Amino acid sequence: MNNLELWNRFKQYLCVADSIGLRVDISRMDFDESFFDTMSDPIARALKAMDELERGAKANVDEDRMVGHYWLRTPDLAPDQQVRSEIEQTVASIKRFAEDVHTGSVRPQRADGFYVVLVIGIGGSALGPQFVCDALGETDDPLIVRFLDNTDPDGIDRVLSDIDEAIDQTLTIVISKSGSTIEVRNAML
Repeated sequence: MNNLELWNRFKQYLCVADSIGLRVDISRMDFDESFFDTMSDPIARALKAMDELERGAKANVDEDRMVGHYWLRTPDLAPDQQVRSEIEQTVASIKRFAEDVHTGSVRPQRADGFYVVLVIGIGGSALGPQFVCDALGETDDPLIVRFLDNTDPDGIDRVLSDIDEAIDQTLTIVISKSGSTIEVRNAML
């Protein structure tokens, strides 16, 4: 394509969502003009499936449960008042706990306060918190965050040696969506 064709394609396929400050440029992706027509039905099916998930369809058949991670950000989308209330109460409880840790109301047995947070999780249970820490963390954060995200003994040794002297000032958080992930349990032990 010449420069004019590239410019016209950019103008045609640039998606701008000013309300959320998002711009997505797909103009350099390799697709032809018929792509959107051929994808119309699959996209409609995907949107229908997403709508069913938001309304509480049980998508995790192995654990016979709904999947609504987005309800945590917007409890109003929860499929019923019970789920909404549980989310709102849990979020409020977590915020109170975090405030208590930061003010020293909750502190370790042998120290004045926590210095390190050790997060134990596998897969999304670790990757989500890692992403947030990397994206929002500052060098002057009041707590250092470390992760045990697998059961490799050498990896565990590296994390624990990094914590070393601050082990008695370490708050450990164990994350498992199902509550029964073997690797998380083993890392916790």
